[in-house]
Amino acid sequence: MHNSATTVDSRGLIIGMDEAGYGPNLGPLVISATAWRVPGAPQATDLWREFADVVGPTPPVAGSHLQVADSKVVYTPSRGLVNLERGVLAALALLGCEPAGFRDLWQRLAPDHPGDYDAEPWFADQHLALPVSCTMPPAATLVDRWRASCQARQISLEAVCCDVVVPRRFNALVNQHGNKARALTEIAMGVLRRAWPAAADCPTLIIADKHGGRNRYQEFLQDLAGDQLVLCREEGASRSRYHIRNAEISFETQAERHFPVALASMVSKYLRELSMILFNRFWSSRQAGLKSTAGYPVDARRFRREIAALQSELAIPDAVLWRER
Repeated sequence: MHNSATTVDSRGLIIGMDEAGYGPNLGPLVISATAWRVPGAPQATDLWREFADVVGPTPPVAGSHLQVADSKVVYTPSRGLVNLERGVLAALALLGCEPAGFRDLWQRLAPDHPGDYDAEPWFADQHLALPVSCTMPPAATLVDRWRASCQARQISLEAVCCDVVVPRRFNALVNQHGNKARALTEIAMGVLRRAWPAAADCPTLIIADKHGGRNRYQEFLQDLAGDQLVLCREEGASRSRYHIRNAEISFETQAERHFPVALASMVSKYLRELSMILFNRFWSSRQAGLKSTAGYPVDARRFRREIAALQSELAIPDAVLWRER
């Protein structure tokens, strides 16, 4: 979802990108990017510092602040969705996006494959109202404080762009590209293309979490850059860094230490967790006593065995249910 000012503002741009759900066999892979306009050089801007009065990486106490951090820190099943959901919905409110439900959220953030939502049996004809776990802060509290902080510092959230890759499309992309790692990078380039508009000719810093063990990204960036030259600055285990025009692009380990990446991680995790709520609701409503699953390999195999008869009865193909790699 884009702010209409994206292509006319001449300030700097910082984009952070991360995924959730690369490892599971059940449920979608989600890749997200958040793009921020800043008044100075992107490399010199620390959004943690700029938003320290309202946003921080630690859990809030009595509504003290909004938590933004690596999604694995913000969310665990024992902690629940509250802080993850509140942080994501507050950020979307900066864009004027207040989705009424999961379908609306999906369509706003991941519009490129509109048929995927209804093609999933566990999503079609189901409504999941938002918020699920939290009550958003009332007027003149955290969201308004964050908005005021942005205005005072001439910082704006310009876009939140996602791809929710359901198992059927994930399997097709893995087959097309030959392996899971290459498919992940190709999907990420598609998200980056939306978050980094071609007309945004301004100083830009793009930071993404590294894709597994991949150290080389130049060939993928060249497809993105078109006739522009991609300059490789470094390629290594901790960081791979490139330049395209006036943009620096860095793939880093532990990239969630950067604010825009941490928020992208949270958006990805939130979309995946909402997906799994509907997935588990679909199966448990049809099979009494079924234990829900997060979709990760060991438990996913248990879940698949337990629903095998029902899956056959409902004629749901393996390609729709199961991510092969």
